[in-house]
Amino acid sequence: MERLFITGIGTDVGKTVVSAILTEALHADYWKPVQAGLEPATDAGTVRRLVSNPVSHFWPERYRLQLPASPHAAAAAEGITLRPNDFHLPSTTNHLLVEGAGGLLVPLASGFLIADLIQHLNLEVVVVSRNYLGSINHTLLTLEALHARGLRVRGLVFNGDPNPATEEFIAQHTGVPIMPRISPEAEVSTEMVSRYAAEFREWFGQ
Repeated sequence: MERLFITGIGTDVGKTVVSAILTEALHADYWKPVQAGLEPATDAGTVRRLVSNPVSHFWPERYRLQLPASPHAAAAAEGITLRPNDFHLPSTTNHLLVEGAGGLLVPLASGFLIADLIQHLNLEVVVVSRNYLGSINHTLLTLEALHARGLRVRGLVFNGDPNPATEEFIAQHTGVPIMPRISPEAEVSTEMVSRYAAEFREWFGQ
């Protein structure tokens, strides 16, 4: 049974789209532990809109914070302190996708980072990378941080405009499993998610 945490090399690299594709591919349940910013839509709402299978269950966020900011700042604005013991995996016998916030070292509270949450939940990690100037460094730093904490990388997804030289270097340098890449699309839709889900389903051997 797959238990996967989706993180990115930074903000706006495509974690939510990848989460939707993997949820559809595995007919998995989906959970966003902390949502910071509720307008115009939450990540869970976006994934629910993009997923078309009748099996996936969308578990409610543990925290829904109003301020669209780093989770530690959004929580502090509401007088809340996030703690590891606040978080427990949903009780499901299905595959489970857990979507993080921002990158691996985003703070949830003082001394409590996204990476600490992954360790607390004991999940394998899918890393989402997007090609831009500096993305090699950000991708390698993310993968090294995961390795240093003893966290297993289930796979790396390249999302957006392709850069074969960059992607080949990262794959060869790190040796992490490379999942199907996601190319730029005119529209992120249920059709697009279903199309990519078929590729990921094959990758997982489903």
